[in-house]
Amino acid sequence: MNSPWPPRGLYAITPDEADTARLSARVETVLAAGAQWLQYRNKSADAALRRRQAQALLTVCRRHRVPLIVNDDWRLAAELGADGAHLGEDDGELDAARKALGAGAIVGASCYDRIELARSAAAHGASYVAFGAFFPSPTKPQARKASPQLLAQAAALELPRVAIGGITPDNARSLVDAGADLLAVISGVFDAPDPAAAVRAYLSCFEEAPHE
Repeated sequence: MNSPWPPRGLYAITPDEADTARLSARVETVLAAGAQWLQYRNKSADAALRRRQAQALLTVCRRHRVPLIVNDDWRLAAELGADGAHLGEDDGELDAARKALGAGAIVGASCYDRIELARSAAAHGASYVAFGAFFPSPTKPQARKASPQLLAQAAALELPRVAIGGITPDNARSLVDAGADLLAVISGVFDAPDPAAAVRAYLSCFEEAPHE
């Protein structure tokens, strides 16, 4: 997968969707509109469905030359040959994921509202660090609240910085200005009346934005 590094733009995260064909079609629209990365996330699916869906989405991502990153499950990512995995606090150690997926894989870490977690993730081989929620999130209404200052603080780690949580095209520019390289979005894209237009609106937040 020849994706630009460091990445810059929209990091689309899939919604919970039981219909694999419909999910693939929805993802096709979002990738065609210009999303830079895709994360497969389905909290309601069992292991068999997750495997089928991740395999289907890997085919879509390959067609668009977009990396597929599997949420929570680095073992599934390794089994399918996905481009990487995203790990939260309870999803296994970063160094184990790195060893299984290889030096070239994308291994991301949720750092929530704590720069200390980002520093630890960087020390254990993370490819990027993710902070949030920055705004109230319909996906995780009880998520910890992060400050945009975290994005500026994390610049010293020299890793791509991902912002997540309640991000809309109207509030995203403040996060880009603070240092976000990628805007991670679920409902703002997949629940939009016109997902392709939503992707373009998010991407416009990066146009001529000052960035360290």
